[in-house]
Formats: sequence, C-alpha cells, structure tokens
Amino acid sequence: MSLKPITRRDLTDKLGITEKLAADRCELDPVTIWKRETEFGTIEKIALCMEEDFVNHIYLCLPHGAEPPYRAFICLQGHSTGMHTSIAVDWKDETTPLQIEGDRDFAIGCMQRGIAAVCLEQRAMGENSTDPNRYPACHQPAVTAILAGKTLVGDRVYDVDRVIDYLYDRGDFDPEHIGVMGNSGGGTTSMYAGAALPRLTHVMPSCSFCTYQASIIPIRHCICNYIPGLLDLGENADILALIAPRPLVIVNGREDDIFPLDAAQYEFTRLHARYQELGAGENCVHVIGDGGHRFYAEPAWNAMLPLWNRGQ
Repeated sequence: MSLKPITRRDLTDKLGITEKLAADRCELDPVTIWKRETEFGTIEKIALCMEEDFVNHIYLCLPHGAEPPYRAFICLQGHSTGMHTSIAVDWKDETTPLQIEGDRDFAIGCMQRGIAAVCLEQRAMGENSTDPNRYPACHQPAVTAILAGKTLVGDRVYDVDRVIDYLYDRGDFDPEHIGVMGNSGGGTTSMYAGAALPRLTHVMPSCSFCTYQASIIPIRHCICNYIPGLLDLGENADILALIAPRPLVIVNGREDDIFPLDAAQYEFTRLHARYQELGAGENCVHVIGDGGHRFYAEPAWNAMLPLWNRGQ
C-alpha cells in the first residue's frame, strides 16, 4: 500500500502546535540546580523556561573525553517515574544508583559511546506528574489540552524543540548531530518530534511503532496517545515518512503485546519503500529485540552508530 502524502504542517496542525512553533519564544533562562562528576562523565541538572508559565528540567550529560562541538541525543522516558531512569538514579534524591531494567538508562548508554545526552522530563510524567508517587498523570492535562484545541503529546514535541533551541544557543553542540530517542511513551514523542522537527538529525524510537489499527485502536493505552483527527493523515508509516531521508532506527520487541510485531513489520515495509524512493534505503533500519516492551541497546546502537558516524 502506497504512502499517503502529507506535510509537516498537516501533522503539527493535528498536534495543535503549528502556531506555537511559529510564535516568538520566551527566553529559556537556564538555571543550574546541581552538577556532579560521575563514572561516565559530567551530569548537570538544569531548569529551562519552556513557556512563560512552564519551567521544565533536563539532565545535560557530557561524557568523559568528549570535546566541543558535542554530538547529542535527546532522551525521553515513557510512562514511568521520570527522566531519572536515563541516568540510573533514584528520583527521591538523584544520588542513589539504581539497576535499570530493559536498557532504559539511555544517557548512560550514550555516554558509554562517547555521545552527549540531554534527558528531558516529559509533561505529566516524573517531576511534571501531579501524583505524589510520581506515577504518570496524563489524563487531566491530556483532556484539558484537547478542550483547548491542543494535545499533550504536541506539547511534549514542543519541549523537544525548546531543548534544540537550548543546544543551538549554547554554541558548543554540533547541529548535524542532534538526535532523539525513547521507549514506549518516549518512543511516541520521538516519532512525532522526528516527523515534525527538521532540526532533529537522527531518530531512534523504541516500542511505539506499529499500525494504529493493530495497536492504539484495539489495545488500551494512555489517553495521551490519542490525537484527534490523526487517522485523517493515514497510518504510522505515512507520518514517519516525514523523517525521510534522515537516519531512522525503529526498535520493536518480538514479544511486545501492545505493539504487535507482525503489524510493525508490515508498516516498516511501507516506510522503508519511501526511503528507497529517495535513494536512502540504508538510512531506515528495523531492529527487533528478542523480548517484550523495552529498549534493546546493543542491537539498536549497532544499527544507529554507522549512520551516526558516517562521513567522519
């Protein structure tokens, strides 16, 4: 089945962020909350003013031995207690080490490979959750956004764009190497951010790619996954075709029962055909891990690093 041609404007309209992306932006006013040396590099927690009425947080992770211009991945956790997972610490004090299951310590994985990481707290998750135990609290902000003609995932994509602003403003990051990665709800934001934001150069979503007909529609998911009118644009591959020809590594779990593999493989075939049309078939890779709903660091990075390092 051929892809349905859509534009970035089509997508940002559905996400409810077209006007926000085009509007003047407030100053980020970065404020360092703490900074410390770790086994793998320097980690700095920073507050950023994303919008006039919303301050968010990031961890800026610079690996030992790296020199400017730094190359970075923006790291997004899914429905969890937050971005602390990416640096493998307890959220209660951010100093107690944790053993992270499912390769979700994304920033550690980046730094081990000499890549900088920027861990972004997603809206309604982690420190942005209204739940005292840090469980995701997406329902109220998601339905409120819909009432206002916006979407929660659109606001998450906007925050990714503001992180890119921050990296550009610093002047010590390589604009040709700013990627985005995440698992589950972080993979979802990674997909839409990659499609909507052309300044992202590499995209690596995990356990979020499938057909909507086989995953989001028949299987219960958090309400933040449901974007009004999205099916007007087609299926998942129709949207991710907006990433082409930029490097894209899609990760799925063979036993992931909420993003079924057979449908994901079918959808990847459609998407890969678009890359081939552009003469960039090698830039679109499907990684399949032997397990469930998690990230698969070794095969994913084995696929991404040749694309990341190409031309050096």
